[in-house]
Amino acid sequence: MAGISHKQKVTSNNRPLRQSLKEYARGITGGLLFSFPLLYTMEVWWAGFTASPQQLLLLVAVTYLLLLGYNRFAGMRPDVSWRSVMVDSVEEMGIGLLLSFAVLLMLNQIEFGQMSTDELMGKVIIEAMAVSIGVSVGTAQLGANEGDTDADQLTEQRQKEQAEREHKDSLYRSRLGSAVLALCGAILVGGNVAPTEEVIQIALDSTAGNILTMALVSLTLSAVILYFSDIKGKATENTTGQLYNFIFDTCISYLVGLMAAAFMLWFFGKFTGVSFWVGFSQSITLGVLTSLGASAGRLLIK
Repeated sequence: MAGISHKQKVTSNNRPLRQSLKEYARGITGGLLFSFPLLYTMEVWWAGFTASPQQLLLLVAVTYLLLLGYNRFAGMRPDVSWRSVMVDSVEEMGIGLLLSFAVLLMLNQIEFGQMSTDELMGKVIIEAMAVSIGVSVGTAQLGANEGDTDADQLTEQRQKEQAEREHKDSLYRSRLGSAVLALCGAILVGGNVAPTEEVIQIALDSTAGNILTMALVSLTLSAVILYFSDIKGKATENTTGQLYNFIFDTCISYLVGLMAAAFMLWFFGKFTGVSFWVGFSQSITLGVLTSLGASAGRLLIK
């Protein structure tokens, strides 16, 4: 009996370690997968040089809140406590910082002795915030559940998966959860384009008709994505309530996408020295991408 108990103890101690290593691996993969374009973008490197300490602190705070929301509403463990969510979010930001530093060093964009500490920290922090969101998504989404050979363990695993699905489904219906996921999706998709000069160039070249068309296309794409990700397969629900939720969710996704676009454009200094119309046009232009990401954000928990 003592031998069996010791074996079980060793197994239970080893399994969390293996699982943790797999989660870290998935997180690193997701961080690089979703943020590599930003790590190769010159405008982001320049933003690290021009961003003020207040902007960097704001970016860190907003990113941490996003990670808290994503890990709470779309995490893989339904019974996780807020304390664990907070710890996981800090870990993901730490991984993001390490990954950003390592990649920038590899790309020769960190030169010790030739660049100031402020510039170095600005580059790493700005890149790390996008990477950390990718780490969070990768940890939750890139892993496949592993089955065990023991029948009792398989049954337990199935029950756990069912509990996770029910938990996620209830959170998915919450407005706050949907908004958080939409914001994460908007930043992941639009963040690769927001720092570039192409956005302001398109905005300057566009007429009022072009801007209106972009807005209508954004709304249409949001509606299509939400229809196929949420409405199909729910024929048993009340049609009137279903239509209301569909329209409401479409509008919310688009508004969240526009907010994310405006925030990123402001952060990267795209509103400096431009008229209201140019700033508005830039937001609508980038909003085509961010609204697409916002609408697809809920698919991250599928």
